[in-house]
Formats: sequence, structure tokens, C-alpha cells
Amino acid sequence: MSTDESSTTVGVVVPRSRWRSTLSRRLHRVRESVPAIAQIVVAATAAFAFAHFVLGHPVPLLAATVTVSSLGLVRDARPWRVAETVLGMLVGILIAEVVLLVAGAGWWQIAVAMAVTLVVARFLSPQPGFALAAVVQSLIALVLVSGAPFLRLVDGAVGGVAALAVTALIPRTLRRTELRDADELFDAVDAAMATIVRALRKGDRARAERGLERARSLQTYVDAWSGSLESGREVARISPFLRRQRTELQRHERVREALDLATRNLRVVARRAAYLCADGQPRPVPADLLAELARAAALVRDGLDDISMEPAAREALTGLTRRLDPARLMPDGGIGELNLVAAMRPLAVDLLVAAGMPSAEARALLPRI
Repeated sequence: MSTDESSTTVGVVVPRSRWRSTLSRRLHRVRESVPAIAQIVVAATAAFAFAHFVLGHPVPLLAATVTVSSLGLVRDARPWRVAETVLGMLVGILIAEVVLLVAGAGWWQIAVAMAVTLVVARFLSPQPGFALAAVVQSLIALVLVSGAPFLRLVDGAVGGVAALAVTALIPRTLRRTELRDADELFDAVDAAMATIVRALRKGDRARAERGLERARSLQTYVDAWSGSLESGREVARISPFLRRQRTELQRHERVREALDLATRNLRVVARRAAYLCADGQPRPVPADLLAELARAAALVRDGLDDISMEPAAREALTGLTRRLDPARLMPDGGIGELNLVAAMRPLAVDLLVAAGMPSAEARALLPRI
């Protein structure tokens, strides 16, 4: 057996590289979840201890379950989402408490409480998770029949308060997450632009089609960055430890909005490039222009970490934008080539806005056509 292979107990040969890759992914998943795990453990323990030792509740299980369920292990733990989940669970517990008071405990009471909880939850919120969270806590409250009336509702409220408090006091590593999502978006944009550039240089239709596919897939990366950035901004509003990040996150939001528009315009460029490459003729001028835009986009990315890099990005884009006159760049170009260069004009403006230039000022740089 070779050194890069290992066999299982049933004799199946599995490459060691696959085991290493699987182990690496699992360890990465654990590292990514450490902040969420810390939040859940601290909040659930604190809620249970407060309800038991301070309020004197004998078995405050709901204080812990509400906390765990509202926080969860997903990286998007925005305060309003945590609060919404808590509200859903408290609705379920309240309905269970009312059913216990009116009809007592039993199998058919469970059915009644679950049905009422699901109906009320669906009325209050369009989110399926809201209804599921409500009905699960309602079921627990009906099964865990102990203590005075509405004792379980108090436990649930304690758990909800603990979940919201820990969201602010022990924030997850949101800045690192949103910067990673930004990196992935910029990397995807660079890969799409590089593919289109190579296609234009060689007149390669198949490569141009791949560039178009890559450009069309960019929205997934935009959405991921939007989610992590919005989470960071919302947590920073309530967290005393993230106060200094608010201005930086606001600047990142400006870059994200501009890059969202840039990806849409890049798809237009990609479609026109794919159409042009159908004849197999190289287009060096549009290829060079798009390559310059790609290098400028890399400077915009550097500006996310270091705002002092933004002037360099604006300078590079300013010189390029002022040259984007299709007729002057390609006096003998066909209508398709002229349209392709024209499609790069709004892309250049979007990148200038991402680099910190006001939109009106960026548009004014474009030569009239």
C-alpha cells in the first residue's frame, strides 16, 4: 500500500488525503462554533442558576431550553432574530399554561395546546421556525407539570433575557466572519473577471461561457457578506465591546452596496463578452480594460482592512474611468465591441463608489459619448 493510502477494517482503501481533508473541515467547524458554544453555555447556565437559586424554582428547565433554542449554533445571531425566537417560545409556554389551568394535564390537552400554539404562531409570524420553536416549548411546559401556575413562563422569560444579554456581552466573532465573506466575494469577482479577460484575449467562446457562469454565481457571495455584515452591525449597536467597530462596519456596508451593483454590471459585461467570443476573434483592447478594472478591484479589497489604501484605488480607477470612451478607444471597432466597452463604464463607477468616491462625482468622470 502506498504512503498516501490507508485501509478501513472492511478492506476498503481510502486516501489519507481524504481523511486529512475531512478532519480539517471538522476541526474548522468546531473552531467556527466556539463563540456560539461559549454564548450558549454561559447564558443557559446563568439562566438556570438564576431561576433556581434566586427565584427558588425547583426545576427551571425552560430557562435553559429557551436560551439554547433562541441562540442556536448558526453564525447569524442578530438581536432581533434572537428576540423573535424568544417571543415565539414564550407564546407557546403561555398557551400551555392556560391549557393547564383550564383543562389540566393529559394526552388530549397536549394535542389541543399544540394545535392552538401552531395556529397562533403562524398568525403572528410568517417564519416556520417561529411556530416550531413555540410548539416545542409548549410541549415541554405541558409535560413538565410542576410548581405554581405560570412558573414555567417566568423560567422562559429568564432564559430569553439571558440570551439577549449574552448576545451583547459575549458577541460572536462577527468582524472576522464578515471580512472572510468579503474576501470570498472579492476572490470570486477576481476569478470571474480573469476568466473573461483570458477569453477576450484568445477569442475563446467556451472560456467566455465559464466566465459568464462565474459572474452569475456571484450573488451567493453577495448574500453571504450581506448577512454577516448586517449581523455585525446589529450586534455592534447593542454591544459595549463593539462600539468602536460601528464606523468601520458602516464603511464596509458602503463597499458592499457598491460591489453588489458592480457584480450586476459584471454580468452584463460577461454576457456581451460571451456573445463577442462566438466568432473566435481576440479582443485585446476590452481585455486590457477589464484587466485594469480587476486590478483596481483588488485595491478596493485592500481598503477594507486598511482605509489608507482607498486613495490608491480611487486614483487607479479615476484614470481608467476618464478613458472609457468606446469610440476613442476603438475607432474601428464593431458595434458589439463598442457596447462591451460601454458596459464597463457603470462597472468602473461602482468600483469608484466602493473606493469611497461619491456616486455623482464618479459618474462625472466618465467621458461623454
